[in-house]
Amino acid sequence: MKTINNPSKETWSQILERPTKTVDDIEKTVIQIFEEVQKNGDKAVQKYTELFDGISLDNNIVSEVEITEALNLVSEDLKVAIQLAKDNITNFHKAQKTEKVFVETANGVECWQEKRPIQKVGLYIPGGTAPLFSTVLMLAVPAQIAGCKEIVLCSPPNAAGKINPAILYTANLCGVTKIIKVGGIQAIAGYTFGTETIPQVYKIFGPGNQFVTVAKQLSTKFGVAIDMPAGPSELLVVADNSANASFVASDLLSQAEHGADSQVILVSTSKELINEVEKEIETQLAVLPRVEIAKKAIANSKSIFVDNDEIALELINEYGPEHFIVCTNNNDFYVDNIANAGSVFIGNYTPESAGDYASGTNHTLPTNGFSKAYSGVNLDSFTKSITFQKISKKGIQNIGNAIELMAEAEGLQAHKNAVSIRLKNLEK
Repeated sequence: MKTINNPSKETWSQILERPTKTVDDIEKTVIQIFEEVQKNGDKAVQKYTELFDGISLDNNIVSEVEITEALNLVSEDLKVAIQLAKDNITNFHKAQKTEKVFVETANGVECWQEKRPIQKVGLYIPGGTAPLFSTVLMLAVPAQIAGCKEIVLCSPPNAAGKINPAILYTANLCGVTKIIKVGGIQAIAGYTFGTETIPQVYKIFGPGNQFVTVAKQLSTKFGVAIDMPAGPSELLVVADNSANASFVASDLLSQAEHGADSQVILVSTSKELINEVEKEIETQLAVLPRVEIAKKAIANSKSIFVDNDEIALELINEYGPEHFIVCTNNNDFYVDNIANAGSVFIGNYTPESAGDYASGTNHTLPTNGFSKAYSGVNLDSFTKSITFQKISKKGIQNIGNAIELMAEAEGLQAHKNAVSIRLKNLEK
């Protein structure tokens, strides 16, 4: 990790750049695949599955037989762990349910709001070197609680044409209605346009690489909603001399092993801690199975020394981290004043991994600074808020004149007439 001492504000934007390709580098490929899937459906999906995943599939729908096989391949210990995580995630997301909001805004004017589930949702679950069955929990559990009717899951097949058993087991456990062996841009295009085997959905959820992120953003141009732009994983830790250097190093490496384009940042008011963490990183890195991936991510990462907590907080809010760990003598200052973060982890015994798996919060979070405007996935992500209103005769008399005056001032005579006709009818 590169160490930077007391950077001036003018250099912050450059220092905090993510190690990602620009959209321009990726968009051409995404558009080409979208156009082919829109035109040729499953034929195009099959072509790109063979190209990117190295497997030609006669049928990309996961069968009941494959699900049964997966149930037998997952160890009992892992099943227990998945169930514990599911219970905690369920408890946290169930608690997010809100009652109908009802207000009589004026005498005879009743307004209310109700949440209704999004009927068709598409979940994208990365596979590859790290099959993220935990993401199935994070997406399918709230979708099920919200009451979504169709919960479709796409995940790339491995070289044998299979989806990881833990992904299939978890999907089956969480009420996924259809599982399809397809990944990458072609999966998002399938969700966007619909093919012979991939249903068109109303909203797409799930993390992915930069190509998937751009594909999701492109899908919005065709009327499909997305959860958020969620690309390569990132973590920022703020720590001082009260922190445990080995804990901090382990947290930084836990994100670095996600992918070569991941980024981790340490911000500290202690040069001593920065030095200790860097030594710990070298020690822990050497024994990681994904050492080469983590090394590349660490090369894109930084340790930043600043003089005080106020400067640190300002820099962190400028960055807007996906994951934010606070291990300082002044945790409350950061917790109370953080404005831009996807999810916050507080204290020496709250590793980011807890949120990734089993504490109950959702790990599908905004990256690349989008935490400045986007929330992470939550129960409301799978619902729409619909407003209702019911106006009585007395109600239209109470607000009718105001509506007439406002409509006339805007030059919308038909709007005014819609009220005037009713008011005249009541005068009879």
